[in-house]
Amino acid sequence: MRIETERLIITEFTADMAQAVHENSLDEDNRRFVPDEVFETVEDAREAVEFLMSRYSGTEGPFTYPVLIKGSGENIGYVQLVPLEDGIWEIGYHIAKKHTGKGYASEAVRASLPVMADDVGINEIYGVCLSDNAASKQVLKKCGFEQVFEGTGDYQGEKRNIFKAVWKKT
Repeated sequence: MRIETERLIITEFTADMAQAVHENSLDEDNRRFVPDEVFETVEDAREAVEFLMSRYSGTEGPFTYPVLIKGSGENIGYVQLVPLEDGIWEIGYHIAKKHTGKGYASEAVRASLPVMADDVGINEIYGVCLSDNAASKQVLKKCGFEQVFEGTGDYQGEKRNIFKAVWKKT
C-alpha cells in the first residue's frame, strides 16, 4: 500500500522503522489511551514491526501502516485496520505528540479509509476510543464517522466509558 496526500505518505512498514515506532509510542497520550501500543525498548518495537510486516501477506490483519511526512520521510505515527469479531473491523491511529494539532490524523484516516475498506472487502469500519479522548473523537467525526454509542463498554479488556462510531463506504 502507498497512499499520498498533500502532506503525508501512508505506506508499509520496513524493518528500519523500529526506532521511530519506539519513540512515537512513548508519549503520554499513547500511554493513557493505548497502553498496549507502548514499546519501552527499540527491540520491543522491532518485534512489533516484524509482526505487523508479516500481516501484509495475509487476510486476517491487523493491517498497520506508518504515516510519514512527505518530503522528510519522518515517521510520525500510523493508521491501522484491526479485525474485531463477526467480520467487524476497527480503525486505529496514533500521531506522535509533537505532531498533534496539525490535522495529520484526520488527513491520514480520511485517505486510508476507502483504500483499507476495499482491500479487506468491507463497507463499514468502526472507530472506538475512550470518551475522554476528545482528539480521537474529533478525528472520527471529521472523517465521516457517525456516533452509534457512548457509555460503559469493553475497552482493551476493561469496562470503560467509550465512544463508538461507524464509517460507511459511499
